[in-house]
Amino acid sequence: MKLGDKIRYLREVEGSLRGLGRALNQQELVKAIEAETGGKLSQSYLSQIESGARPHLTNTTRQTLAGFFKVHPGYLVDDPEGYHPELQSDVRGVEDKLDLWLVDGAERFRRDATLKHALLTVARQENSRDCLLLLESILETPGLMPRLLEVLRPSAAPAEGMKEEVMAKNGRGETASRNGAVKGGTQKDRLRRERNG
Repeated sequence: MKLGDKIRYLREVEGSLRGLGRALNQQELVKAIEAETGGKLSQSYLSQIESGARPHLTNTTRQTLAGFFKVHPGYLVDDPEGYHPELQSDVRGVEDKLDLWLVDGAERFRRDATLKHALLTVARQENSRDCLLLLESILETPGLMPRLLEVLRPSAAPAEGMKEEVMAKNGRGETASRNGAVKGGTQKDRLRRERNG
């Protein structure tokens, strides 16, 4: 794991520990470090570290960040390729990478609060890989996703009239959206007709 990824991950954990339900942003981190440790760190320097533009920390910065996040200073370096600090299965390594990817995605989509929350919820699960595999199974089971959406998130499910308005039949028995993109095939059409009577 790269140093920038570790810092982003620690900001996410710290935000969660503080009950924010999100990562501490870089400016909040800088202010918290100064208030709680007396250490000085600029937001631009932190941004350079996280982006990889500045791949190494000064010893003072490493000690300050380690003290604030309560991690060993030796943790705050890039891991060598293929390095694992403890014996762990390949699945755990995949889980860690997947969790970082989800956290990064949540940060990228921070303006969509619902999506960001969903990505972070999956990342916080013990087995986020299994969550995504379950989602795949749900999506591949015809008709299951719309039914679950209606039950679990009724406000997010499109109204029955809207479904019919948005979806239109093309001449080949496939379902197409207003822009003409094929959304499904005859099996989906048959299931939709059975469900709608």
